[in-house]
Amino acid sequence: MSNLPEKPFYFVAVAGNIGAGKSSLTERIAKHFGWKAYYESVDDNPYLSDFYDDMRRWSFNLQVYFLSSRFRHQKKLASFEESCIQDRTIYEDVEIFAKNLYDMGLMSKRDYENYSSLFHEMTSFLRPPDLLIYLKASVPTLVHQIQQRGRDYENTIRIDYLERLNALYNDWIDRYQYDKLVIETDDLDFVNDKEDLGKVLNMVEQRLFGLFS
Repeated sequence: MSNLPEKPFYFVAVAGNIGAGKSSLTERIAKHFGWKAYYESVDDNPYLSDFYDDMRRWSFNLQVYFLSSRFRHQKKLASFEESCIQDRTIYEDVEIFAKNLYDMGLMSKRDYENYSSLFHEMTSFLRPPDLLIYLKASVPTLVHQIQQRGRDYENTIRIDYLERLNALYNDWIDRYQYDKLVIETDDLDFVNDKEDLGKVLNMVEQRLFGLFS
């Protein structure tokens, strides 16, 4: 565990496209700093498999499920007196996934406006993370990592879908107004390479705690 400067509690979030390595990095950062980790609800998501089979039919249902789940998590984070790190942010729901579904014609204008209104009402009660970590990866890297983890429901994800998400991520990160750390991951393997993991942890420490080691 790292020796950290004195501060009551930290709230850090990890953002990135499908397959970027968010859960893996969340787990490793939590272990390194002794923080509580909160993960995106995936395996128990009742809509995800149906969504990948028929995106137009299930897009609104899926997005509302994610929004509700992450809102509950973030409310818990605010009530706990301990440092924590969250796998994926609530902001990605409207900025990336719902917007992409609407742009692709997979979510109706009525549903998208209803969802966006609900999102803005809910997030007005939340505080942003002390640091947002964005894992930036090219589509070939994402495809490789998606294939490695072997989730059946992700087998139908299209290349152009990942490309559209990447474009939206880059636009959102450019506009994000709070403290952020962008990590280029194409040439990093923080899952299997301890040296690469050390580089990433050092970047987080320098940005969040002002350490220069």
